Amino acid sequence: MVKPEERILITDLYELTMAQAYWAHGVIGQATFSLFVRDLPPERGFLVAAGLEDALRFLEDFHFSPEALAYLESTGIFSRSFLDYLSTLRFTGEVWAVPEGALVFAGEPILEITAPIIQAQIAETYVINQIHLQTMIATKAARCLIAARGRGLVDFALRRTHGVDAGLKVARCSYMVGFQATSNVLAGKLYGIPITGTMAHSFIMAFSSEEEAFRAFAETFPERSVFLIDTYDTLEGARRAAQVALEMKQKGQRLIGVRLDSGDLLALSREVRRILDEAGLPEVRILASGGLDEYRIDELVRAGAPIDAFGVGTRMGVSEDWPWLDMAYKLVAYEDRPASKLSPGKASLPGPKQVFRFYDEGGQMREDLLALREERIEGGVPLLEKVMEGGRLLRPHPALTEIRERFQRAFGQLPEPYKALRDAPRYPVRLSPALEALANTLAARRGELGES
Repeated sequence: MVKPEERILITDLYELTMAQAYWAHGVIGQATFSLFVRDLPPERGFLVAAGLEDALRFLEDFHFSPEALAYLESTGIFSRSFLDYLSTLRFTGEVWAVPEGALVFAGEPILEITAPIIQAQIAETYVINQIHLQTMIATKAARCLIAARGRGLVDFALRRTHGVDAGLKVARCSYMVGFQATSNVLAGKLYGIPITGTMAHSFIMAFSSEEEAFRAFAETFPERSVFLIDTYDTLEGARRAAQVALEMKQKGQRLIGVRLDSGDLLALSREVRRILDEAGLPEVRILASGGLDEYRIDELVRAGAPIDAFGVGTRMGVSEDWPWLDMAYKLVAYEDRPASKLSPGKASLPGPKQVFRFYDEGGQMREDLLALREERIEGGVPLLEKVMEGGRLLRPHPALTEIRERFQRAFGQLPEPYKALRDAPRYPVRLSPALEALANTLAARRGELGES
């Protein structure tokens, strides 16, 4: 785990070399940087904004510790006078951001930072890192929610996420969008997420028989047992689980469920449901896991698989079908001068911005308007809020349960076509006339200067 005094070094080297060059040449004015996703990945009709809390905590604690400065000095890259300057540097800027749990689309700023350019530049890497991962995972988890159609979802991703911190963020983001629980015990402690789990195949194999393993677990956890039944023969495992469940019933106890982790989940779940029902155990639930994602869950639910809940792990935890977003953090204004990048395929729009969302008469999202921040657009609901000023938060971080409720409200307002798991249409986002005019003016001016 990264020590607090080292966190400031979670940055790319060029952020610091640029900072020294800015400082050496007196380029220390106010700058605005905008963080956005250039285009949505294939099969994504929306994004769920996430990661803001971690980004803001970093900015609140922005400082170079003696340990960090000693390391930078040891590289031989930086001047002593610049390191002295860094020793007193703090974040003093403001942040406008879309709240976590809100829905965003291509080109829309998720966050904008206005601060002295050295502060805003050094913040880039960490801010992108946190918002990129969490937005990507929250979106993937929301797609699993769509596929499940009201059936339970549990995060099983920890052991194969790309590092411990990623595992924590996966638990947080999946719960944010509607998962019921996580297997990640530390995430339960840190975020207040319900924790859950069953057993491994090793537990079954450590006993002389499945029945003995099931009975041992039931005696230890009479109120929260879920039996893993596919270690040897799944249907025989279901029959043995049913026998132990009946023994539990006679003691006034109840088997919560059985878990399938391999094989033809559709056919097996039907047979297991039949075995449990014929034993008089309709209350015992079936949990399925093993290589699941939104596509496989969708197939199972559409086919009528009698599965009550899904444990979703690796493919959600690494966003397997699309493990990155084309997220950018671009300078859009320096002092009083708007700025934009014109590179083909990587162009950015100038100026601090606001996103205005419009709804139809039924309260469903209709379209977004990307505008300059100072514009006032009648009928549009502004999405970006000022959350930090003078380097200080303007209000406490919302509870994860509050963010979860915000997502549920927003998701309920997204029209169904944009929730399609495949071939979702593009949600309409247009530019205000003022923003479009400014962008065209800057492009024409660059063209006159022979720049691109």
